[in-house]
Amino acid sequence: MWYTKNGCHKLGSANRARKSIFPRMLPERPEWITPMAATLTQARFIGPDWTFERKFDGIRLLAFKRGSDVTLFSRNRLEKTVPAVAGAIERLHARDVILDGELTWGASGIAYHVFDVMWLDGRDVTGLPLAERRALLDSLALDAPLVRVTELDGSEPWEQARVEGWEGVIAKRRDSVYEQKRSKHWLKMKCELSQDFVVGGFTDPLGKRVGLGALLVGYMDGDDFVFAGKVGTGFDDSLLAALRARFDALEIGSSPFTKAVGLPRVRAHWVRPSIVVNVAFIEWTVHRKLRHSRLLAVRSDTP
Repeated sequence: MWYTKNGCHKLGSANRARKSIFPRMLPERPEWITPMAATLTQARFIGPDWTFERKFDGIRLLAFKRGSDVTLFSRNRLEKTVPAVAGAIERLHARDVILDGELTWGASGIAYHVFDVMWLDGRDVTGLPLAERRALLDSLALDAPLVRVTELDGSEPWEQARVEGWEGVIAKRRDSVYEQKRSKHWLKMKCELSQDFVVGGFTDPLGKRVGLGALLVGYMDGDDFVFAGKVGTGFDDSLLAALRARFDALEIGSSPFTKAVGLPRVRAHWVRPSIVVNVAFIEWTVHRKLRHSRLLAVRSDTP
């Protein structure tokens, strides 16, 4: 080593030669990546910026491979032992890789449905758009029980999910990076249930909303009129105004529900239960209330 006139030093030829024989250090593969989570939506849409996949009803599983060492984790970082899956990942032609997918099992055995890759051969690929990550995933030869999750075709993938009996579909932006959090760039559209309910009341509108805020609906259980929850979406302004006019003519002084847990305490109005509505919802809660409900139609053919 010697020093230049400005005080900086240079490597001698021997040191330069010694430096050149050392391999370039690759970034170290992370021990954990928080799985990207989809946001539940009631919207139904398609568009060129979005792609759709089947939503599997299983266990989220992240696979970490370094050489012949394979570790499988749940989304909560609990280690899982699935020898068939670990063996198939070990046989992949990649020295180190991190995969994301869903583990399912049934009469035909287990399957690991792989839908994303976050790390591949010394490279962090979470910052790449989904389309490029999919191309990298396509380059990996997946053997059973590994299954590549494919893009859905069709103009109404959520309807395909309903017909096929799936849990739902996942909508993903084609340009989305892999975010280690819940993201609105991935949206889950769960298959909906639908049922007729009777309106027993409504709430006042807030902000710029017109007519009413939400319907208070219920169902008959023997002689009881049971409160089932609120329905606050699925309206346009004209329907909100028309319903409010009908409800004003049916308003009564007290709640018609005979079994009611969770009724609003303020800004509620009660009506004679004579209007039937068809409502879509994701599921019943443990307290027998509608989860993520939306109005489908006001029925005129049902007493």
